[in-house]
Amino acid sequence: MRLVVLVSGTGTILEAIIGAGVPVALVVSDRPCPAIERAETAGVEAVVVARENFGADFDRHAYTVRLTSLLEEAAIDLVAMAGFGTILAAPIYDRYAGRILNTHPSLLPAFPGWHAVEDALAHGVKVTGCTVHQATLAVDSGPILAQEAVAVLPDDDAASLHERIKAVERRLYVEVITRVMADQPVAAR
Repeated sequence: MRLVVLVSGTGTILEAIIGAGVPVALVVSDRPCPAIERAETAGVEAVVVARENFGADFDRHAYTVRLTSLLEEAAIDLVAMAGFGTILAAPIYDRYAGRILNTHPSLLPAFPGWHAVEDALAHGVKVTGCTVHQATLAVDSGPILAQEAVAVLPDDDAASLHERIKAVERRLYVEVITRVMADQPVAAR
């Protein structure tokens, strides 16, 4: 099974995937970022499919078609989003239905969206965590494959809490990707 990892940031989840020996065929980013350098250092092909802009007039559909075409040309079977910052349109979900994975720093359905850690702190929850799910056109709402709780400590700020969640994400996401690639059932925890 040929895996692509979609990235936009530092690449710590990508590094965990590669470090666990998961075969990554391709890494794609929507912008220049440290994750691309991590991929190249690990000897994994890395491509930037740059967004034209980050404003309200961004053509999400056209961008998604470009990205999906690249994945098809690379004979990709499974897509793993790892901190990918662009919300994608229908063409990729039509082409890779049920084969796009995402990790999210909350116990979905609680706190969907880009500011999940900050939202958890603002709501004063005592427990948050990490969710690995199938990505769908509706953001952060696809079938949940695995979850793991992370306690919110009294002195937590967004950075400290997010780092503890990332430690869980890096392990849990690798476990789920490995099981999916081996065509084994994935049961939520």
